[in-house]
Amino acid sequence: MNNTLPLSKWLSDARSNDHVVARRADKNLFLADLRRDVGMLHARLITCSALRWALCFHDSYQFCVALLALLHAAKVPVLLGHSRNAQLIEQQAHFDAVLSDMSLDLPCAVWSLSETGNITQPLPPVSDTASMTLFTSGSTGEPRRIIKQINAMDCEAAWLAQLWGERMDGCLIRSSVNHQHLYGLTSRIWLAQALGIPFECEMVAFPEQLTRNVVHNNQRSVFISSPAFLQRLDTQLPAPPTALVVSAGGPLTQKDAQRVHQWLGLHVDEIYGSTETGVMAWRSRQAEAQWQRFPGVKFERDLQDNWRVMSPLIADPEGFLLDDRLTFAADGTFRLDGRHDRVVKIEEKRISLSEIERRLTTLEGIDQAAVLLVQRGKRQCIGAVLVLNSNGLYGLNHAGRGVQIRRWRQQLSDWLEPVAIPRYWRIVSEIPLNQQSKRSWPQLQELFNETH
Repeated sequence: MNNTLPLSKWLSDARSNDHVVARRADKNLFLADLRRDVGMLHARLITCSALRWALCFHDSYQFCVALLALLHAAKVPVLLGHSRNAQLIEQQAHFDAVLSDMSLDLPCAVWSLSETGNITQPLPPVSDTASMTLFTSGSTGEPRRIIKQINAMDCEAAWLAQLWGERMDGCLIRSSVNHQHLYGLTSRIWLAQALGIPFECEMVAFPEQLTRNVVHNNQRSVFISSPAFLQRLDTQLPAPPTALVVSAGGPLTQKDAQRVHQWLGLHVDEIYGSTETGVMAWRSRQAEAQWQRFPGVKFERDLQDNWRVMSPLIADPEGFLLDDRLTFAADGTFRLDGRHDRVVKIEEKRISLSEIERRLTTLEGIDQAAVLLVQRGKRQCIGAVLVLNSNGLYGLNHAGRGVQIRRWRQQLSDWLEPVAIPRYWRIVSEIPLNQQSKRSWPQLQELFNETH
């Protein structure tokens, strides 16, 4: 089962109206529903001049409806990777209007899919040059804008289908990762639609949810997940019938891979990729396996020991310069040996330390900020070293350290992921510098090695 449909054919006659495309709780959603809902939204969209539409959905089926309607209407879907109101206001230069299933207070049109309408005409075809816009953190701290061609997404789904298609036959796709990021979008929605298997509308938030289908219909599932979620699995729960577990976003430890295998009786498949590059390699965790490239993916090393990747999934013929350090074996497989830049991953979320510093210095009372990773046992958190101005020192002395830090954390929550908000705080009179007048990161790290 590895013949895939491109997005332009998802609503075609290749499949019947009673084909199941999604499941919400215990209710099936059929291709007839998808055709109707896309048609009604398309009829509304073509009456609006707005071109770039941000998608902010919890529900994966509604997200899929919005994505298809926009592309058939020759609009541009914009995936910002979050639904935080304050940050949407800040990023509004990147979109003209919003489609959402949540309440948002924005100075632009915000449409829901709850309104009904008439399907006035057949859907026009999706353009061969159609694209969508995604955003991801860059080493500068500013969100990085990425144009993703729809045909590249179709190609990526075809690669994954060649790898897993037969194992996914007859399954339901369940996921603990968000469809608003490329990994979740590709594996949770695109691959499901391409292969013609249903996806679950709700995200799996807790390990206990995985056992739900054991009680109900005993259908086998494909579980799209991450190392952080797999680490929290409760293997004392009944094991759900599972055909495939996929993990991406960061390396999975051998210990956690073995726990999944003992519980479900299968090995975890891992994907290495990024928003900029799409998928690049995969491995099955039967052991401490090396990464294997997908066909068509090529790596080249420059004189500074940086690696550039070329791939049919990357529009730029010169490829993309990776932040990761790679070490290749003679057979062409490779291992990952860390990153070059100041973008780190915590619980598989890509976090820009530069972005956190920028946000901190916009808060009242903070003059300078240095941010770094702090290790506490097996857990990695963010530590912030601050230099305060006179207003900041006044607030610290009168409100108290704990109250002031809580205020800063609350203010940062408007822009940052919870894992990106500093957990540990140090106040200094000046940021330590080395002999080159650059920040001395070893000295900064020592501030968090002390007992406080």
